[in-house]
Amino acid sequence: MIAAVWGLGGLGLLFGLLLGIAARIFAVNKDSKAEEILELLPGANCGACGFPGCSGLAAAIVRGEASPAACTVCGSDAAETIAQILGIEVAAEDCQIARLICRGGDSQVGLQADYAGLNDCRSAKAFGFGGKACTFGCLGLGNCARACPFGAISMGSDSLPRIDRELCTGCGVCVAACPQSVLELVPKPNRVFVACSSTAPGRKVRQVCKVGCIACRICEKVCEPEAIKVENNIARIDYSKCNNCGRCAEKCPRGIIINELADQYSASAVG
Repeated sequence: MIAAVWGLGGLGLLFGLLLGIAARIFAVNKDSKAEEILELLPGANCGACGFPGCSGLAAAIVRGEASPAACTVCGSDAAETIAQILGIEVAAEDCQIARLICRGGDSQVGLQADYAGLNDCRSAKAFGFGGKACTFGCLGLGNCARACPFGAISMGSDSLPRIDRELCTGCGVCVAACPQSVLELVPKPNRVFVACSSTAPGRKVRQVCKVGCIACRICEKVCEPEAIKVENNIARIDYSKCNNCGRCAEKCPRGIIINELADQYSASAVG
């Protein structure tokens, strides 16, 4: 009995010693700069930066693998503070915001069938696009609103997402959550955008949607900076050229080019 007790005690001491040695050999030294940077990050762990959470981003910034401005949530002040911790300069980066590129709500798009499945956009897409006649538009079941980590998206009465400009950080989580690709990130200063994603021919668009782009090219003709072009049956804006003049929005016969600066803009209609 005594021998067994001494034997077990000796093994315990041996294993304890080995664990202590291993802890010293494999110890991970915490980087004080990484800890300082982590305190400045929001802790949302949204993954929009491309790294595994805020701690992963902090470590990447210290290693020089990510910019001090890589977090879209923090803003310019935090980015500058992070740059000061590292003793470097941070390049100014344009803020982005999520926008809905569809106006095809319940009252605008025809139905081919009634959808009685799960309240999920991906499920609806798999089963006949939720019964909607337009196969390009928003399915209106709120995956984006549920995914948004900042509460910036709510669903409107016409089953279209409403995006709060003040709360949206441009993280891109909603863009990834949308199976229809009707949400995109655009530069926040640009207030004119095309709220349609259909590449169907104009004749087909007229049959299924009251507000879809018909590729008439009127917008293209009136744009002096030549910032808008019709490609593959849909108008697209080059934001590096757009000056927010709003001429394209004024002349669009279908009302799918939105000018947020104009009195005609209706947040309830667009989201």
